[in-house]
Amino acid sequence: MPESVFPDSSRRRFLAGAGAVVAATGLAACAADGSTPAGPSPSPSVTAAGGTSAATASAATAAAADPSGPGLVPGGSAVAVTNGPRDRPRVALTFHLGPHQTGQDLSLAHQLLADATRLAVPITVFAVGRWLDEHQDLVPAILGGGNELANHTYTHPTLTALPADQVAAEITGCRDVLARLAPTQGRYFRPSGTSTATPLILTEAGAAGYRTVVDFDVDPLDYTSPGTDAVVARVRAGTRPGSIVSMHFGYPGTVAAFPRIVANLHTAGLTPVAVHDLLT
Repeated sequence: MPESVFPDSSRRRFLAGAGAVVAATGLAACAADGSTPAGPSPSPSVTAAGGTSAATASAATAAAADPSGPGLVPGGSAVAVTNGPRDRPRVALTFHLGPHQTGQDLSLAHQLLADATRLAVPITVFAVGRWLDEHQDLVPAILGGGNELANHTYTHPTLTALPADQVAAEITGCRDVLARLAPTQGRYFRPSGTSTATPLILTEAGAAGYRTVVDFDVDPLDYTSPGTDAVVARVRAGTRPGSIVSMHFGYPGTVAAFPRIVANLHTAGLTPVAVHDLLT
């Protein structure tokens, strides 16, 4: 990767600045999603409750499939992944879709999806179940471009503040919406209101059938509306092979930044892919 495209010094400066912003906003996700940068690794960075290994989770996935979604196998804790392999020139651009769209022009969502199709860049859309159910017309637009649709809870609460039964209901609620609206989708889960999955979240995600909880290692803080140039610069500074970038629909700066982000990735020799392709 050319040093001039993603210089390490720029990345350190960005992460230091981003950390200050996250501290000021209290680490609340999507009203304030945050991220913990992952260090270099030749393989996906994973954590699991109860010592569950990636190999064990993979074996469980292959054992059986739940009809609620592709590869969903209830039982055991899920594995949290913050990035894909660092030795392949691929990255995943992920976008949250849900209540933050309130008051926003939905044409922004259609514009972002149209740009992704035009640029032949598949994105992974983590949707809030109840919101998606109320805006079902977006589902064909998402899937028509070859994008990936995944679970971002049913109502978008701060998941770490809820007891186990409510965490379970949030996960399964969105899972069931996705099974109804897009039965070939819904392979992954990302919690709301937190930048990392807790042991409780991993346990309940596993019980709901999810083998993988997708966190992220690059967060440009686009939900704070810092402007197009800032979003582009932050993604450019933080992204490296294997990165999972977290962004949002519904913000004009993010939508305007998207083509420039893609151009920068291509200049750096990085290929944007869906999360499933990044992790397999």
